Parts: sequence; C-alpha cells; structure tokens
Amino acid sequence: MGHQDSRRRPRGGVTPPSHGGTLFPAPPAGATVARRSEPRPRARCGGGERGGAASRGSRTPPPSIPASRAGPRRAQPCHGTRLSPPRAAMLGSESGRDDALRFPPQSPGSPAAPRRQSKESSLTINCVTFPHPDVMPEQQLLKPSEWSYCDYFWADKKDSQGNNTVSGFEILLQKQLKGKQMQKEMAEFVRERIKIEEEYAKNLSKLSQNSLAAQEEGTLGEAWAQLKKSLADEAEVHLKFSSKLQSEVEKPLLNFRENFKKDMKKCDHHIADLRKHLASRYSAVEKARKALTERQKDLEMKTQQLEVKLSNKTEEEIKKARRKSTQAGDDLMRCVDLYNQAQSKWFEEMVTTTLELERLEVERVEMIRQHLCQYTQLRHETDMFNQSTVELVDQLLRKVDPAKDRELWVKEHKTGDIRPVDMEI
Repeated sequence: MGHQDSRRRPRGGVTPPSHGGTLFPAPPAGATVARRSEPRPRARCGGGERGGAASRGSRTPPPSIPASRAGPRRAQPCHGTRLSPPRAAMLGSESGRDDALRFPPQSPGSPAAPRRQSKESSLTINCVTFPHPDVMPEQQLLKPSEWSYCDYFWADKKDSQGNNTVSGFEILLQKQLKGKQMQKEMAEFVRERIKIEEEYAKNLSKLSQNSLAAQEEGTLGEAWAQLKKSLADEAEVHLKFSSKLQSEVEKPLLNFRENFKKDMKKCDHHIADLRKHLASRYSAVEKARKALTERQKDLEMKTQQLEVKLSNKTEEEIKKARRKSTQAGDDLMRCVDLYNQAQSKWFEEMVTTTLELERLEVERVEMIRQHLCQYTQLRHETDMFNQSTVELVDQLLRKVDPAKDRELWVKEHKTGDIRPVDMEI
C-alpha cells in the first residue's frame, strides 16, 4: 500500500458534518490528509492549533487595523502534514450547527480514526462565518474606544417591520443617505430664512418712506426724521445679510457632494457583489459537502459488503469508491478555501469601506458645523450694523430739548410780543 500512495490515509477519505453545518475545522492534530504525491517525509505545520495557525500566511489588513485583529484567514493546509483548524475557515449551516470533520469506519489494517472535535467552533449566518458564541475567544475591537463603524456592523438584522433582513453595510449606507437628506433640508431652512430677511428688508424700506409725523419740528423732529432714515439703513443691512446667507451658507450646503447619491450607489453595488459572491461560494461548499456525504455512504456500504463477502470485485469497488470519496474531500477543501478567500476579500472591503463612510460622515458634520457657525457670525454682524444705524438716533434723542423746540417754534410762528393792556376812559 505504501507503493500506491506516498502517505497512509484513512480509507474512504473525509466525511462532512452530519448536520450539513459549519465548515469543518481541519482534522485534529495527528490526523493526516490524503493526497496523491511523490514520496516525501511528513512535516508538522507548527504543531497543533496555535502552531498551525501561525505557520499560515496572513493577509495584510487595511490601514490603521492591527494585523493581529484583521479578520478571517484563508485555509491553507500543508501538503502531507498535520492540519490545524483555521479560526475563520469554519463554515456552518443556517441553523448554526458545526460538526467537526470526521472519518468513516476504518477497514482492517488502516490507521485508527482521529477523534472528532469536542465542541463547535463556528457558525454561519446568512453565508457569513462567525465564531461560535459558546467557545468564542474574546475579540478585540479593530478601533477600541472609538465606536467605529468597522467594529459594529458585521451581522445582519431585521428591518423595522421585521419582515426582511438588512445587512450592517446597508444600515450604514442608509445613515449616509439620511445625512445627505438632512443637509438638503438644512439648506431649505436657510432658504426660508433668506426669504424672511428679504421680505423684512422690503417692508422696512417701504416704511422708511412713510410720511407719518413728517411735520414734527424742532429737535424732536430731527430725531424722528433720523429714526425713519435708520429704517432704510437697517433694510440695507438685512438685504446684505440675506445675500451673504445665500452665498456663504445655503449654496455650500446644497452643493456639498452633489454626486453623493451616485457614489453611494456604486459603493453599495460593490459590497453587494462581494456578498453575492460569498453566498455563491458558500453554496458551492454545501454542494461539495453533500457530494462527500454521498460518497462516504457509498464507501461505507461497500465496506460492509466486503466484511460479509470477500471478493476481488468488491475490493476493486472499494478502491474506486475510496478514490471518489477522497476526490470529494479534496473538492470540499478546495471549495472551503475559495469560500475563505471570498470572505477575506469581503472582510477587507467592508473594513476599508466602512472606515471611508465614517470619514465622510465626520467630514459632513464638520462642514455643516462650520457653515452654521458662519450663519451665527453673519447674524452677529447684522446686529452690529443694526446697532450702528440707531446710534445717531440715540444721539439726537439725547439732544431733544422741549425749551429749545419751543423757542424755535415761537420764533418761527410768533404773532407779536406786545401784550394787551386795560382800556382807559
């Protein structure tokens, strides 16, 4: 048998979980994977779960994300070596069941079957693999203490009606679009403020030309005339205020990210395509798992027939069934590897994109804050100019002197200063 294969392998290859559950961890330490190859010595992949995981190459995480916390890794079993269970290479069923990979009953003369994993280590929800909550090691946040988008939107959730499932990324996208809408509504609010200012200025200007009390005389008349003139000055101030509101507040709010919705749509399509690709890879894993189960059942049935009746024909059928089972196991591993690659790509794009959405949101809030500060500054300036328009009125009012007014009026309108006397006989 050693001449037929470079390594001893369990007869019949690999059996998938009985529940169709999460993607298998690799066989426990001590188990070998059957592959055809030229004779070569066995080598350990780091020895056990931790050593094996450390020996595999890891992808480079997105900027600002520590490499030690950078998401799922691709399953890379060593050829002809012992395998360790890559933590993010686990795949599960929708029910969350995750049975360890097991081997079929061994025929006489084959190595002892390895033990099954004692606990489930992962589960799959909507085609995304997560650590099982019962055995999950404590995960550090990618950006601790920052409440970053990249840490809190990995799972899906029900919508407000509880009918459909919404992805975490979709929730972030809705936040961005809502922010754009709020920005637009703020611009509309400022537009209404501008209309009020323009109408107010128009009414002030009209009132300043009113002829009421135009015949007031003296120092009081001068103060009254200046008060009416100050209305015209104030009207001019409010017209300038409305013009600056339009150019320095309203337009920037309206024009900020004019193509934002289009950009968000492209971003949504990109992440959605990655998620669809991940779902297709998961379907391929489940299909390969099912095929392996069928091959294992066929091998087990033929093995039982051999135990009942020995014949060359039965042995040949067992060899053929074992080859098919081994090929099915290899196909499953290949599908798992492709799934892990797809999930790794989705993970990286999710981190990168959510951090970009986070940056855009900070930029939007800062932009709005700056322009609202500009609004208050213009408002303060308007108050200062309005104050200046009434300063001269205040000065003239302080000079109002009833005695002086009487003098001026008498001088202008007197009829004579000779008083009448008594009549004499």
